[in-house]
Amino acid sequence: MKLLTFAIPCYNSENYMEKCINSLLPGGDDIEILIVDDGSNWDRTGEIADAYEKKYPGIVRAIHQENGGHGEAVNTGLKNATGLYFKVVDSDDWVDAEAYKKILDKLKELVGGGQALDMFISNYVYEKEGAKRKKVMRYSALPQDKIITWKETKFHKGQYILMHSVIYRTKLLRECGLELPKHTFYVDNIYVYKPLPAVKSIYYMDVDFYRYFIGRDDQSVNERVMISRIDQQIKVNKIMIDEFDLWKITDKRLRHYMFNYLEIITVISTIMLIRSGTEENLAKKRELWKYIKEKDLRLFHHLRRGILGNTMNLPGKGGRKISVAAYRISQKIVGFN
Repeated sequence: MKLLTFAIPCYNSENYMEKCINSLLPGGDDIEILIVDDGSNWDRTGEIADAYEKKYPGIVRAIHQENGGHGEAVNTGLKNATGLYFKVVDSDDWVDAEAYKKILDKLKELVGGGQALDMFISNYVYEKEGAKRKKVMRYSALPQDKIITWKETKFHKGQYILMHSVIYRTKLLRECGLELPKHTFYVDNIYVYKPLPAVKSIYYMDVDFYRYFIGRDDQSVNERVMISRIDQQIKVNKIMIDEFDLWKITDKRLRHYMFNYLEIITVISTIMLIRSGTEENLAKKRELWKYIKEKDLRLFHHLRRGILGNTMNLPGKGGRKISVAAYRISQKIVGFN
């Protein structure tokens, strides 16, 4: 059995996937790299994946499937993983060599000592094209270099565990029933959110491991692209609303964190609908909040009282201007743009 499985969802990724794969190869026999070719149809993605499998047998596996979207590629990676731990690395991102070695050494130490660990967290860096200073997302809410529980966390708004920062125990992901929807963007939020109540042990290492590239015009976090795919963002938002009755989660710190997570996703959905400026999308905004209200009135009031939630539903053009100002805050909180 491998220590750590990396799944790389690839769709027409020939221009950048090799940088990603090459950054993972130094893990050697401790790791496996599953290159999931998600129905690439006009470039050499599949060919490149096969070449790496041939060159690095026992470490790299190329998996080809019909196009199912990012979530289905993650699902395929999880189904085929043999590692004790599992991490998704997008094909245009990469990892830092020095931090990578430290993480592998620590995982080996923990497994060798028989210590169970559900979630490993490290920093990620926004590799934003054209930016002079790189933004590093650290987790001051977490004690470093020790196994902790939710009770020892102190997350505040603006600190979120994203797919880039997390390594999950593979069996935990399977046992919690994680399955991401097909043909849907923004499912990384479900990927992080759904397993959280199953997580009993957490380890944080303050190293800048994951390098998250931002800059391509077609990238899913580009504002124009997000607005064009707003129905998928709403779909993810509703799945997260439906997934748990958060009021029944007994661990207060975990419940507080999950409320904050759901709030920022709802804020992003709402602001994107407002910024599109169309009557159709303003109607979708009203429908989303009606959906929340009918699903859980208490949750509805909780989200509206949130740091940004109460600015999302102010009437008229003046209200919308305030909401757009709130967007600038949410940009800084999540750094998605």
